[in-house]
Amino acid sequence: MFSKILIANRGEIACRVIRTCRRMGIRTVAVYSDADKNALHVEMADEAVHIGPPPSAQSYLQIARIVEACRRTGAQAVHPGYGFLSEKQEFQKALAEAGVTFIGPDAHAIHAMGDKIESKKLAKQAGVSTVPGYLGVIADPDEAAAIARDIGYPVMIKASAGGGGKGMRIAWNDEEAREGFVSAQNEARSSFADDRVFVEKYVQQPRHIEIQVLADGKGNAIYLGERECSIQRRHQKVIEEAPSPFLDPSTRKAMGEQAVALAKAVDYKSAGTVEFIVDAQRNFYFLEMNTRLQVEHPVTELVTGLDLVEQMIRIAAGEPLTIRQEDVRLNGWAIEARVYAEDPFRNFLPSTGRLTHYVPPTDDPHVRVDTGVFEGGEISMFYDPMIAKLCTWGSTRDSAILRMREALDQYYIRGVSHNIPFLAALMAHQRFVEGRLTTNFIAEEYPDGFHAGDLPPEDPAYLVAIAAVIHRCLYDRNIAISGRMPGATARVRSDWVVVLDGTQHPVHVEPTSDSPRRIGYLVSVDGRQHTVWSDWCIGQPLFRGTINGHHVCVQIDREGIGYKLIHNGSQALIKVLTPRAAQFDALMPVKAPPDMSKYLLSPMPGLLVSLAVAEGQEIKAGEVLAVVEAMKMENVLRAARDGIVAKIHATPGASLAVDQKIVEFA
Repeated sequence: MFSKILIANRGEIACRVIRTCRRMGIRTVAVYSDADKNALHVEMADEAVHIGPPPSAQSYLQIARIVEACRRTGAQAVHPGYGFLSEKQEFQKALAEAGVTFIGPDAHAIHAMGDKIESKKLAKQAGVSTVPGYLGVIADPDEAAAIARDIGYPVMIKASAGGGGKGMRIAWNDEEAREGFVSAQNEARSSFADDRVFVEKYVQQPRHIEIQVLADGKGNAIYLGERECSIQRRHQKVIEEAPSPFLDPSTRKAMGEQAVALAKAVDYKSAGTVEFIVDAQRNFYFLEMNTRLQVEHPVTELVTGLDLVEQMIRIAAGEPLTIRQEDVRLNGWAIEARVYAEDPFRNFLPSTGRLTHYVPPTDDPHVRVDTGVFEGGEISMFYDPMIAKLCTWGSTRDSAILRMREALDQYYIRGVSHNIPFLAALMAHQRFVEGRLTTNFIAEEYPDGFHAGDLPPEDPAYLVAIAAVIHRCLYDRNIAISGRMPGATARVRSDWVVVLDGTQHPVHVEPTSDSPRRIGYLVSVDGRQHTVWSDWCIGQPLFRGTINGHHVCVQIDREGIGYKLIHNGSQALIKVLTPRAAQFDALMPVKAPPDMSKYLLSPMPGLLVSLAVAEGQEIKAGEVLAVVEAMKMENVLRAARDGIVAKIHATPGASLAVDQKIVEFA
């Protein structure tokens, strides 16, 4: 067994590998860029080596620097995580030449299965069902459109070396095929240094279901069930679960056996994932094989009890698999939600900055948080905006969903925008609860984007009652510590008015318990009685307790003279006033927001890649105005209506802040 392993990655996956190595008694080496010098994976590792500037092309993708880090530290093996160099055969070869073990498959398997075009050819030769498409290299946008017409719209344009939703577009006509080819090629070149793309038939109403395999290179290969990964936005997975609510045992067995046969065909050695598209009749088609650990591997670990990183390490060390296919049992249900630094109310634009407060849920043993961040850490513009992978386990799918909803309520993140409101809405969506999933789920259910109205409905009386209890606790504390003249008696107020969304709710609050460990209040809201119990203390960001016997967890922020309460993903600005102050508050005018419609604003922090207009130019609605790149993704900005360009405020190459002016219209 290895005594020292270098992790050629960053963020949560580097931390994940380090935790398993610690448990196995293996020392670890981290590598880091300038942007990651204070990162969590650097702190967790036994040693750390600096490898370059923030851009991944100058640091984490530099094979020579990582090989040199192995030489300097004496690392005997390298775990590549996912992304970056994990599926680069050149990396495996370079390590082999340096006498360092690559914890993953050999270069032959990486080349054969990691390249989407070559893997489809091999799968077809092996008799595996594949999606109709054109696997040759495409020269230009016109050829892409011609091929798409031959296959029949809609089609999927995909980067051959792609992954993570990058370099992927759906086209419904020639114009979209040409534009998608250019964007996919640009993203592929930027993210993978390989601009080859291919075109295949887009299967409508599809599910994305993948099979986890393990193979030791000694003839032993098994599958560990499936993962349902159909909840995607822009081809980026958002929610994953194991097992799938759709597969029956016979389909699961057939898919698993095909996945194993494909792995054996290339003498696969390590953990790998075979991805399939499954239609409404449970017909399945091979998509690709990822020759690495998947982002969503924790759900498989939770239902099988296996540590996939440990299995990869043991296989790389030459140990045979000790698990047989008949030993694999799926226990319960697991769900993973990807928590991203992005604003779901602004079309999921990435958010960068410092995590001023960060408190993940940790109380439930059936909740798992894989993260690479910490309070005070920074979400950088140079890398993927993932904050964490939040996973829950339950004996049934319903119990796993319930635990996820509770865990999302408890996840306290401040300093950057995040997608927890969206995740909360997905968990509460009736179609998701029923398991009626396709890869079009988000596009169909949120065709106009995500808005506050899409959040699960909330009983306003609950938030009003909690706000009243919080305010009463603060009020009682202020009375207790305030200086008073000798003999003076404090006047305790029980009647208040809670203002929620402009509506005034008269409340009456009376304590029912004075226990130092547990508070109890009887709260009358609009004439209805509510019993509130909690162990909340002043200053805590989470209010955990019960209302009328129902468990609740509400996040609390002070907001001016009032409070911001967050529950089920929704945010409520609340003021608690005396009845007299409430009368005056009702008379206050509402300030109208400024009109910014005459500007094209940057919707996110990023790089202005190109500008397609000039001052004085007439534009039409829908016309491309600019392209902004952020988090390695290109975002095309279009004109909302006809107009004339009056002034250019930013030029290509400029680094833009969110809401920074780019173009001004007459």
